[in-house]
Amino acid sequence: MPIREAVAGDWPRIWPFWHRIVAAAETYTWDPETPEDAARTLWTAPPKRVYVAEDPTGTVTGSAYLTPNYGGPASAIAGAGFMVDPDHAGRGIGRALAEHVLAEARAQGYRAMVFNAVVETNPAVGLWTSLGFTVLATVPEAFDHPRHGLVGLHIMYRALD
Repeated sequence: MPIREAVAGDWPRIWPFWHRIVAAAETYTWDPETPEDAARTLWTAPPKRVYVAEDPTGTVTGSAYLTPNYGGPASAIAGAGFMVDPDHAGRGIGRALAEHVLAEARAQGYRAMVFNAVVETNPAVGLWTSLGFTVLATVPEAFDHPRHGLVGLHIMYRALD
């Protein structure tokens, strides 16, 4: 599946699933009522590098960003965000995006990647652990999940040797 760096014209194709996922309030710590202009800033503002996955028809089926997780002397530690359009879930898009972003992070000189707030009930936890991420800690009852109630937020880490 083609994965490429996003261009400005991709945002209108990302926004519908971005909004759907964040509004569900199950996997991201962003406000479920985030307006589109603020969402675009959260997902695409520099220094983020944004990528999109497309199906054979050119439909954007997922997106990811790569960014420094910290600044200054710790700027070689990457952070990232991933979303797959729920209408295209279960087709390996998340894994393909993750492998692409991990390769990009290595190529850009990052030494490791950290996820600051992975909702412990997020099915992607299995993907991250299969790709070598470990849970460093869990902040207990930090996320008010609409179906599961209070659940933890994992801090996950992987070296990029």
